[in-house]
Amino acid sequence: MSTDKVDTEIPAPASGVLTSIDVAEDQTVAVGAQLAMIGGSGAPAAPAAPAPAAPAPAVPPAAESEPAPEPVSEPASGDQSYVTPLVRRLAAQHGIDLTTVKGTGVGGRIRKSDVLELVDQPGRAAAPVTPTAAPAAPAASAPPSAPTAPAAAKQAPAATAAATPVARGRTEKMPRLRRVIAERMVESLQISAQLTSVVEVDVTGIAALRNRVKKEFEAREGAKLTFLPFFCKAAVEALKQFPQVNATIDMAAGTVTYHESENLSIAVDTERGLLVPVIQDAGDLNIAGLARRISELAERTRTNKLSPDDLIGGTFTVTNTGSRGALFDTPIINQPQVAILGTGAVVKRPVVISGSAGDVIAVRSMVYLALTYDHRLVDGADAARFLSAIKNRLEDGSFDAELGQ
Repeated sequence: MSTDKVDTEIPAPASGVLTSIDVAEDQTVAVGAQLAMIGGSGAPAAPAAPAPAAPAPAVPPAAESEPAPEPVSEPASGDQSYVTPLVRRLAAQHGIDLTTVKGTGVGGRIRKSDVLELVDQPGRAAAPVTPTAAPAAPAASAPPSAPTAPAAAKQAPAATAAATPVARGRTEKMPRLRRVIAERMVESLQISAQLTSVVEVDVTGIAALRNRVKKEFEAREGAKLTFLPFFCKAAVEALKQFPQVNATIDMAAGTVTYHESENLSIAVDTERGLLVPVIQDAGDLNIAGLARRISELAERTRTNKLSPDDLIGGTFTVTNTGSRGALFDTPIINQPQVAILGTGAVVKRPVVISGSAGDVIAVRSMVYLALTYDHRLVDGADAARFLSAIKNRLEDGSFDAELGQ
């Protein structure tokens, strides 16, 4: 199922044989429309004939949305209902054994509300849980090859993948994701007044700390310690100081919403295009927590395992323009946010350092940070102060305690 927010596999709600396919590939349908029928027996279905798209875009049913009203068969005896990553994560966080949960979804599927109901029960004792991988969807249920998702920027992101080879000397249909990216980028530039400020940051201290602890960190946390979690940590701390950078504008209503939490969108490059999953409540996480969430989201983005909940609610975006060697870029704002931070490549070069003994030249690890902001709400002085706060935090380099040093 593809929407303007996510492209994901939706598992069949019951076991059986696919007896009809009622929606053609690339067709747009209303929420709740019948997509297919599953019966207990019958011959495999033939795809539906191509049909014109609906006049207005509609979001198809998501993994946690209400099912279509048409009846389907119950799961075969012994089948375990598919559990979405969101439900598995929620159960793991609260120590709930999913094998003991009675699902209220179609075919006995366990829903988010089923887990939350158990969480709210007074006196509930946590049960040990051994997480299991979600079953792979069968080939017949694979989603359309051209996904849709919002594009946060036009540059290389937090996690990168090999570029998809492009056939030379031919004309072909633009993939849906590229079309959506094109529409979102033009729309973003048209509706907001965007400009970019850049600062240069000395991250020599962070580089030394990272080199000292990265092996131990990866063994302990199961995630690599890159520079990105440090940049994200400094950014969310600055967002607490400058709420106008962590905001949205509603011009029609004439209002500004200053968000109460820092939900960090992280641009991730994939072979299919740019996707922007969200780290909810990033302001509550330390360096280790940010590193784990970045690694987890990047992996699930690349393997097409994101749920709709992973792509909503972002209040500020970070995009790693340096992951492919770019010194800096002028990223485009991920609407409806009002700012996006681009982090360039960390490079060693000679720098003039002023001290009590005068000016000296030393080899330092340097990086450019570029902030594109919406001048309708954020003034140039605000942007400069925001970037300076990030610069000071990174150059101070006091992250040892967060890494157990």
